[in-house]
Amino acid sequence: RDLINTPASDMGPPDLEAAARKLAEQHGAKIEVTTGDALLENNLPMIHAVGRAADRAPRLIDMAWGDTGPKLTLVGKGVCFDTGGLNLKPGASMALMKKDMGGAAAVLGLAHMIMATGMAVQLRVLIPAVENSVSGNAFRPGDILTSRKGLTVEINNTDAEGRLVLADALALADEDKPDQIISMATLTGAARVAVGPDLAPYYSDDAAFVSALEDAAAGSADPVWRMPFHDAYEALIEPGIADLDNAPKGGFAGSITAALFLRRFVTESKYAHFDIYGWQPADAPARPKGGAGQGTRALYAALPALLKP
Repeated sequence: RDLINTPASDMGPPDLEAAARKLAEQHGAKIEVTTGDALLENNLPMIHAVGRAADRAPRLIDMAWGDTGPKLTLVGKGVCFDTGGLNLKPGASMALMKKDMGGAAAVLGLAHMIMATGMAVQLRVLIPAVENSVSGNAFRPGDILTSRKGLTVEINNTDAEGRLVLADALALADEDKPDQIISMATLTGAARVAVGPDLAPYYSDDAAFVSALEDAAAGSADPVWRMPFHDAYEALIEPGIADLDNAPKGGFAGSITAALFLRRFVTESKYAHFDIYGWQPADAPARPKGGAGQGTRALYAALPALLKP
């Protein structure tokens, strides 16, 4: 909640890195951060492309903890402020964009719970931390970006940037072949239109994951709602030029097509994706207005069942 509520002036990529370093130090975790042009040298080109226009350099935060048990990798969207880029958001749509790093906050919160309770898991946390800003070197509509995985992406809207930074991080996560990859992101307005601010939509084709999560969500007062990886919509994310389209035209199934886009970058591991809102719009019992950790309590409660050796 505190990370999300902090204004972007005080919660940019360096500040998000500092929060992750503080958490790593608290629990004896290892942490490495790849910053600025080093992203290009380390084959993380889409994270660099999205964040290069900001005066605070983009970076990938990579934290690891635990040396026994199943491998779990959490990937959180860390867009510390989203102007929309050259496809500039209207002012009203920009007002809450300090919360666009809500996925990063959520995975850090979940990581804190896992480490504080000594869960028997090999945990990795990957956070692409960027600002989607406007300047002369901003990435443009019509650009073709080549991802870490080698898939090319046609940019049809620079405001669909979250899936770009997550894609490189997911490809990196998948190379390690963990037992489970989970991404969390304030990714699409379509998810909020579909289920409102209270529910955390998630995507998984794993029956065991779904069963464990649904049971845990009910018991932890952390409601979730399953959405479909609907294969028939795969054609919607395939443009005329590149392998993938970051912003399919037509407006149909925006949250689903975003999830399908992300799934293309995970081919070796079980994968689940959460398209959270990360914000409580009005005071409610036990839920103050402002930043909200969605899905984290449910996931924490579900992990023992999900990650049985």
